Amino acid sequence: MSRLVSSVPSPELDPRSLLILYATGTGNAQDVADRIARQCRRISFQCRVLSVDEFSAPELLSETLVVFVVATTGSGVEPRSMSSLWAQLLRSDLPSDMFEDLSFAVFGLGDTAYEKFCWAAKKLSRRLISLGAQEICERGEGDDQHPLGLDGAFQPWTKSLLSSLLSLFPLPLGTEVISETSIPPSRVVIQDFQEHITQPAPATPRANIDDPLQTDDAFYTATVRTNKRTTAEGWYQDVRHFDLEFKAVDMIRYAPGDVALIHPVAPPSEVQDFLELLRWNVNADRPITITRTMEDQSLPDHLPLYPQKTTLRTILSKHVDFRAVPRRVFFQYLRYFTTDEREVETLDDWLSPAGADDLYEYCHRPRRTIHEIMTEFRHVRIPRDYVFDLLPPLRPRQFSIASSLKKHPNSIQLCIAIVKYRTMLKVPRRGICTSYLAGLEPGDTLRVGIQKGLITMPPSPSTPVICVGPGTGVAPMRAVIEERVHDGSSSVNHLYFGCRSATQDEHYALEWADLVARQELIYRVAYSRDGKEGEPRVYVQDRIREDAKQVWRLLQDGAWVYISGSSNKMPTAVKAALAEAVEKEGEFEKEAAVKYINEMMRDGRLWEECWS
Repeated sequence: MSRLVSSVPSPELDPRSLLILYATGTGNAQDVADRIARQCRRISFQCRVLSVDEFSAPELLSETLVVFVVATTGSGVEPRSMSSLWAQLLRSDLPSDMFEDLSFAVFGLGDTAYEKFCWAAKKLSRRLISLGAQEICERGEGDDQHPLGLDGAFQPWTKSLLSSLLSLFPLPLGTEVISETSIPPSRVVIQDFQEHITQPAPATPRANIDDPLQTDDAFYTATVRTNKRTTAEGWYQDVRHFDLEFKAVDMIRYAPGDVALIHPVAPPSEVQDFLELLRWNVNADRPITITRTMEDQSLPDHLPLYPQKTTLRTILSKHVDFRAVPRRVFFQYLRYFTTDEREVETLDDWLSPAGADDLYEYCHRPRRTIHEIMTEFRHVRIPRDYVFDLLPPLRPRQFSIASSLKKHPNSIQLCIAIVKYRTMLKVPRRGICTSYLAGLEPGDTLRVGIQKGLITMPPSPSTPVICVGPGTGVAPMRAVIEERVHDGSSSVNHLYFGCRSATQDEHYALEWADLVARQELIYRVAYSRDGKEGEPRVYVQDRIREDAKQVWRLLQDGAWVYISGSSNKMPTAVKAALAEAVEKEGEFEKEAAVKYINEMMRDGRLWEECWS
């Protein structure tokens, strides 16, 4: 196999220029954008890969060819990074030929467990067409529920995109399509750090490394004040309440619904194991520099680039996720870097169209991690320059803030379920970030960022609110309620909470009881496992149905509704229960009742903060 070596011309000189804009919530859309750029490079396109929040609608007027990669959050809501552009595109005064010179394609990322699958991508596609743009190939829709995940749709869609581009922009004379078997250039070059002052090398070198996260003004240093379990000892789920304290001089700012960003750190023992697997352990602590070589490929946040220095151990600890379940492209890179006949034969089979099912059974169905896979492909030799091409970035995790800044100045409180489970292979799994947080003790410090959430508060404290937050979905609901109580809300707050048992996992039960006693909260709880044997289980939507008359009265009074928690079936069931209240107590036709709830969403009176 040959290695592809290419120089990227400037966009001013190259007519084969393509802009790829991604809108992401968790980073998956950014990964897909990188992969599109690599594929388009094979047909001599120079790509610019940017987040959609770096562009405005007027700036798009100067573009002629754009690929959009759009994730969907909540129930059909666009990612936060896309909110500004989307608001501009929705203006009613835009001319119908505004984008007549724009050719575009869209790939959506979604999950059919959501009510509105790939909705943000669908809306964007329709809106651009209505403004005169030309869609050059059929929209792609990646589904996390597909056996191959996003790859199930991405592979055929990419072929369609490249075919359309070649039809519109044939290759220049003398140029050929670069084979997929050619090794792409690495996105970085890693070199040993050269000290300018001659001095004896220590027996076990440890670098005085750089950490850009420590100097990022968007993050603040927090001290752990509380790390307390809220579920009963011995209960199957470990849920923690964290209280993080900040210095007053930091002047942190957040509102109900905002989220905390936390960068995880991989367990040292697992990092050491993986270093040994890659045969990088001998030089794991020697200082190195990282130089970016491919501008159309992204790198992990807060990665120290030349002239800053780091180590291979730090890269595996803080910047790449070797515990992730890999995508198909990972196995393509394994194929590049092994010469063992058995491994070559296996990988060639998995990467063929006929071997897709075998790859699914080996990797995706049992959720094998990169670490586990590397223990079985012992002959693979990964060049360190390719560490960011094979291993996905270790991204910061988002956690809904469970407190009001007005009640808890200089503090952020979180309600977090510590992720622990077993795969179908009976292998124990732990969430990398929640395990990191669970191990923190009072007095420990960490860096925390704050990101704007999807919900807003009613303009008046007299507006009634209905909060629905089962499980850890109660976190942003607690923030909403604390804020309103602090502001002296003249309208009683309503909280529908759901858990399995009153004695095992009723988070913040004493707080709710105190607010009820002070007549500042009406609290309705559904214990799904505390009923008598043979009785149907009770969930939050059942409590809403029981309270249909009161719910309808609140909606007539202009109540705002907040729904938070798992995006699986709960949000849909809750909205159905609300619609039933409108139908029954408001004497609406069924379709009209559903329309009433949809109009609440459109008018900003019904908010969702849900996750899969």
